[in-house]
Amino acid sequence: MSGLFSELAISKMVLRNRFVLPAMQRGMAVRYTPTPQLIDYYHRIARGGAALVITESIAIDHPTSTGHDGFVMMIDDSRAQPWTTLIQGVKAEGAHILVQLNHNGACRVENSGGPRPDLPSLSPSGLMRAGQANGRAATRAELAEIRDGYVSSALAARRFGADGVEVHCAHGYLLDQFLWHETNLRTDDYGGATIAERARFPAEVIRAIRAATDDDFVISVRFSQWKEVDYDAKIVDSPEELGAMIKVLRDAGADLFHASTRRFYKPEWPGSTLNLAGWARTLTDAPVITVGSVGVTIDIMDTIYSEKPVDSDTERAILTLESMFEEGQFDLVAVGRSMMADPDWVSKIQQRAFDAVIPFRRELVRQSLQEWDDSVIRSSSLAHGSESAN
Repeated sequence: MSGLFSELAISKMVLRNRFVLPAMQRGMAVRYTPTPQLIDYYHRIARGGAALVITESIAIDHPTSTGHDGFVMMIDDSRAQPWTTLIQGVKAEGAHILVQLNHNGACRVENSGGPRPDLPSLSPSGLMRAGQANGRAATRAELAEIRDGYVSSALAARRFGADGVEVHCAHGYLLDQFLWHETNLRTDDYGGATIAERARFPAEVIRAIRAATDDDFVISVRFSQWKEVDYDAKIVDSPEELGAMIKVLRDAGADLFHASTRRFYKPEWPGSTLNLAGWARTLTDAPVITVGSVGVTIDIMDTIYSEKPVDSDTERAILTLESMFEEGQFDLVAVGRSMMADPDWVSKIQQRAFDAVIPFRRELVRQSLQEWDDSVIRSSSLAHGSESAN
């Protein structure tokens, strides 16, 4: 049997195989709350064989964490019932679940909704990227409030039964803005010339979550080189820098690292076949997730913004993954669009039924974006009392 279908223990969480559903915004939330449609989506993925489900990105408990409704959710006691239903249903299907926590930082669109649309966007230095300002630099007191917001949301996830959380330090959002030298120009001890110095605030967030929970509560950290505003961005230029960052975050309490790339099969640096996850795997004793265009021929951002054709390439992807797994390049693999298209994807892969896999279609992403637009309209109408709550 393929090693991809062996068990893996992370703390007390024992995964039945090595396949993960990564966080993907589905546009199925209303008023920052999971809908029955979204809950069923996660339950179907778990029923189809995924070992670990990571929810779409959740705006932490802070008024500047997001400006959007529909495309983003929140987790708190006012939303306890749908979250409990979502989480317990995933676990009833034999999978485990992490709730991904995020703050948009300088990527937040001001005056576009959210708990306090009037407040400025907060980030390390008021920059979305070099030369592109938005909002302002957060004060140390504001950063302490943001840190506490991560803790509050993590505690809500634990109350509702989640196995842990994933701290989103990727793709150009707040914690990634601390890691990236272009967006972290701070002169206090949250800035600095080295990646270890710039990782201090993300580490502080992780350490605070660990202190508020316990050793059995899993903390995953998702990181990336690329940003949605710059596909060629780099937070580290060498394995040595990557190792320094990982050590800071691991020492703070991270149990799992999720190395986000747009194409899982691409080497990270010349002279080696290792991808970003592969390098991370050599630099830590923690398990590592790889991700990026598994089973599809174009990467995720091209799916959204390009007209390139999308073809399925499932069998070749699995053969490549099996080879990389045997080489020790990763412990888990996240599969997004392929599972979105076919909730039974994992079960079919286990049976080697490649021809039975339902291929991904670009329309699924566009449908999510349209649902997001529709949900914003619904939410606005509900807020003004012009529609019934159902």
